[in-house]
Parts: sequence; structure tokens; C-alpha cells
Amino acid sequence: MDNKVAVYRKEHFNAAHRLHNPLWDEETNATVFGKCNNPNFHGHNYEVIVKVIGVPDQATGYVYDMKLLSDLIQENVLERFDHKNLNLDTTEFKNLNPSAENIVVVIYNILRDKIEPRFDLQIRLYETERNFVEYPAN
Repeated sequence: MDNKVAVYRKEHFNAAHRLHNPLWDEETNATVFGKCNNPNFHGHNYEVIVKVIGVPDQATGYVYDMKLLSDLIQENVLERFDHKNLNLDTTEFKNLNPSAENIVVVIYNILRDKIEPRFDLQIRLYETERNFVEYPAN
């Protein structure tokens, strides 16, 4: 079988953040980021969907072992970001504004290092039910 198949794993984490550019004054930050610039932070119930694309293995029929994928996400994403203040509790966002766009790229880079290059990888991150981002964008 030479046909590529996409498999998906959906996970959930809760995190707080503040969108703020330290190079701007408070008024500019408030204008650009609105409620998301709250100095006391605010939180989201994030949904992350990890998409792995590859050719099913002849012996197992799997593209990627879903238990292994779940474990990778748990150990490398959820344990790192769940119930954290992204601005204060993580090294990834010490100097990077934790917008949904930046968070999805960070998650992609973390998992890309753990998943063999023969697999294509895409991450979808829901910040709310109606707002989501994907990386890489196609």
C-alpha cells in the first residue's frame, strides 16, 4: 500500500497568558490586544489536534501508533503547558508573545523533534470553539 493516510489525536490543556509587547506603551498594547492584554492574565481551554500523515505499516496497518502519539503529546506538550501561566511558567514564552499563532508553532517544533521525518505533521490549536490556528498552513 503506497497511499498516505492521516491520523489524528486530540488532547486538551488549560493555560493562562497575556498578550503584550514590552516595546509598546500600555495604550498601544491595550488598543492592539484588548482584553487579551489584561495585566492579571486570562485563560483558555485549549484543544490541540495533532495530525500525522504517512503510509500504513505493512505489518501493523498503523500509520503511527496512537498510544505512542498520545504519550508524546502528554509528556512533551501537556505536562509542559497544562495549568501553567505561559508568560511566567514556561521558557518557550519568556520572550515570545503567547498568541495562538506562536503557541501552535512551538507545539509543532516540540513534536517535530520527536516524530520521525518520514511522517508529515500538522498541528491545529483551538483557543476557543470558534478561533483556531494550524501549522504548517496549507
